[in-house]
This record gives sequence, structure tokens and C-alpha cells, in this order.
Amino acid sequence: MNNPTRRVLIYRLGSLGDTIVALPALKLVARAFPEAERWVLTNFSASAKAAPMAAVLEGTGLVHGYIEYPSGLRSPRALLALRKRLRALDADTLVYLAEPRGRVRAWRDALFFRACGIRRLIGVPYSAEQQRSRLLGQGLYESEGARLARCITALGDARVDAPASHELTLTEHELEQADTVLAPLRGRRLINVSIGTKADARDWEDERWRPLLARLSTRYPDCGLVLDGAASERERCELLAYEWDRRYINLCGELSVRASAAVLARCAVFIGHNSGPMHLAAAVGTPCVAIFAANYRPGEWFPLGQGHRVLYRRMECEGCRLDVCVEKQKACIRSITVDEVEQAVVAVIDVAGRACTPQQSNEHFGVNSK
Repeated sequence: MNNPTRRVLIYRLGSLGDTIVALPALKLVARAFPEAERWVLTNFSASAKAAPMAAVLEGTGLVHGYIEYPSGLRSPRALLALRKRLRALDADTLVYLAEPRGRVRAWRDALFFRACGIRRLIGVPYSAEQQRSRLLGQGLYESEGARLARCITALGDARVDAPASHELTLTEHELEQADTVLAPLRGRRLINVSIGTKADARDWEDERWRPLLARLSTRYPDCGLVLDGAASERERCELLAYEWDRRYINLCGELSVRASAAVLARCAVFIGHNSGPMHLAAAVGTPCVAIFAANYRPGEWFPLGQGHRVLYRRMECEGCRLDVCVEKQKACIRSITVDEVEQAVVAVIDVAGRACTPQQSNEHFGVNSK
């Protein structure tokens, strides 16, 4: 685009997974405004387990700076302070990439950004159709990344399905760092497991993780296990990895986000929940065996790309968006069996041949409706 825009403000809250699914949109913004300064208004830490956007985008050139969006922004004083900061930024254009929170909030946000002196607003989801993912074929819904791209089509095509749109552009240093920490398992095929999740409703729980890892240890005696996640998950992972003896490395809390991505790029398969590490694995082309709760509709947060195996149980209450499920007691994710997950891992490693060439499989998503 040829325009005189000097400074762009991108509004995107969230953490690791939220940033990765927005990569096609962020790259479109960079293409649309190549000469402008691009700043992001975002939360600096969504939770103790969440990585800020800067940890993902560092070195990509997509963003030039960050402005903190204070958590619980309700007080007039905090709003005035943020307004003052944004007016000082003097952005010409706002690109709205926030998650859907209802039309009333969208209009309220638009009024606030206008009050900050920003003249041009792009992507604000004023309509109900922009607020929700479209129903696609085979019962799947549009991904969140595709919904964001649809909201900013005024800027062009975000190329959501193109692998290059999700690339993290890992550096040689980051790849060398991965090789260094993986050195004790050199020569082995690597299975990467992340048991973490920010929401209890998405946790498959240790009573299923423990037998799964024990079975995989027996089935693949020549494989090495790589455990990744937050530092708070380190002890839990140690207990679950007991059967792997010396064939595992516990990297929980040890690496930066981008170094973790480099580690994932060296692995034959990723096994985990709907989480940031799952999206990170998909971004570097590692096939995922993803164990999903039904708190989001099928497809909205599935890993992008081919070769993944998604285990998702269709429920009447799917799309509830609950972080804690009391009434149904997590019936959706708890009904996914150890046998099913093991078979999915076998399909990726043995049937698809992913253990040797993780970029070449052409498997598609699988959604269970039992």
C-alpha cells in the first residue's frame, strides 16, 4: 500500500498461542505499512505461565515497540494514563486484532481509540459476523487466525494457509542453542511433550498422561523424551517421566520461547493440550498430537498446517469457553482415552513416517464425535 502512514498501533492482547495465530495478520500489517513504525498495545504477562508477545516476535522486524495494556483497565485514572500514553505515540492508524468480546465492547474500544487521536481504525469487528468464526465443511469452524485476517482484508490477503505466514524466522544462534541442550539425546528420535495449560478445563490430567508416557517408553525404546513448559511444571513432569530412565530431558522453565521453538523443530512429534507450545510446534512444522477440550468449537484453535492429529470430543456444550468446568466435570477431555492418544502418536511416527521427515506428511485433522 502507498500511504503516508507514519506510525501504526496494533491492538492484540494474549500470550504465546494468541501471538502465533496472529502471525499472518501481523505479517500483513508489516507488508501494508513497510515504512511505518509498528507498535503493539498488549498485556505484558497474561499469567504466570504466559509468554509476552515480545518473546515470540523478537528479531522478526514485525514490531518496533510495545505499550503495556494494564490488566483490569477499569478505573478512570488508568484509562486517562493510557490515553495520555497513546496520544503521545501519535499513531495515524489502529489495526484491531483483539479477540471477539461482543459488539458493544468493539464500539466502546473504537470510541476510546478515537479519543486517543487515532484517525484511521482497521479491523474493528462492528458486526456480529466479524465477531464469530464461520462454519466450514465437515463440522469445523474457521480458525481464529483466519477470522482476524478476514477482519483486516482492507489491507490485503494475509495468506493464512501459506506456511511462510507462520514462520518464526529462527536464527542460527537459536538453532545452535537447541542442538546444545539436546546433545544428551543426540542420535535419537525425539518426542516432545508439554502437559501445561493455562485453563484447568483443558488439562488431560496425570492419571492419563502417566500411562501414555509409560506405553510410549516401551513402544519406542530408541526415542528420547523432551519435556517442555513453564518452570512451575518441572516437578510434575519429572514424576511423569519416571519410565524413561536416562532417555529424557526436562527443559521446563529452561529456555526462551524462541529457543523452545528451535527445540520443537528438532522433534519428530509434539504431544500436548490446546496451548502455546502446541501452536509453537505447528509454527515450526512439527506434527502435533493435540488433546483438546471442547471449550472452543472445533477448528477455532486447532494447530495450523497439515500432518496433525487432533483429538476432540463433540459435545452439546462445545464452545462454552469455560476455564473451569464444574457441571460436566470436563467430560469432553476426560473421555479421550490413553488408547486413542497412543494410536494417534503411532500414526504420526510409524504410519506417516514423520519421525524421519517431519515436514512431509499430508495427514489431516481428525475430530471424534463419540
